[in-house]
Amino acid sequence: MPVIRSSEAVVHEIHGARFVSYATPLTGSKELCAWRGEVPPGTKAPAHTVNKEEILHVLIGTLRVTLDGRTDDVAAGDTLIINPGSTLAVENPTDQTALTWVTTSIGLEAELADGTRITPPWAN
Repeated sequence: MPVIRSSEAVVHEIHGARFVSYATPLTGSKELCAWRGEVPPGTKAPAHTVNKEEILHVLIGTLRVTLDGRTDDVAAGDTLIINPGSTLAVENPTDQTALTWVTTSIGLEAELADGTRITPPWAN
């Protein structure tokens, strides 16, 4: 039975946010990846287009999310469905770190507006 203890999770930092990965092929997952996102106050991640569906659930705090040109605030208890091909930008305009739980398929890639492709290590 694969159990990933919090002390075994791998931490990655990019664009001012922390990604604490739990479920990946390296930890025994065959199809899905899952991680906790930590988005500090004032963080503004660049817009990116994803190739896989993502499910983002806000655990604590509030985030301002722009998805395919529409901007909404999502708060603790809210879930955002990001379809493949969607363009997403996330920012934390509050004074509290927001925590999220994200699940996606193995093989997630993101493309920035300038054409740079990112293969997040916490999703592969």
